[in-house]
Amino acid sequence: MQDDLARVVATPAAHALIDRLRAEHGAIMFHQSGGCCDGSSPMCYPAGEFLVGDNDVKLGEIGGAPFFMSASQFDYWKHTQLVIDVVNGQGGMFSLENGSGLRFLTRSRLFTDDEAARLAPVASGG
Repeated sequence: MQDDLARVVATPAAHALIDRLRAEHGAIMFHQSGGCCDGSSPMCYPAGEFLVGDNDVKLGEIGGAPFFMSASQFDYWKHTQLVIDVVNGQGGMFSLENGSGLRFLTRSRLFTDDEAARLAPVASGG
């Protein structure tokens, strides 16, 4: 799938931090926190440490790491592409980037009508 149709993409800075975290922790995964707006933080966990349930959906992968969010939250975000970036700051208490001086940040953009019509459905996480 092309980046313009991916439901979640990452900036070069996010890819660099993902590579660093994978080198330190092995396989990782993401779950979008409960925030409903730009500026919320996805949480990064060692793969398998966060239990993904039937009420979670997999939006795709960034840097080879699966990216999930709750189905109810996806209902708010389904018309947007999530762009995962990195900024200076404190990561979430249980997120792997905590203590690095950096944190993941979710930005978004609306899909065009043409893009939205071509999006693949999301898969259940559980």
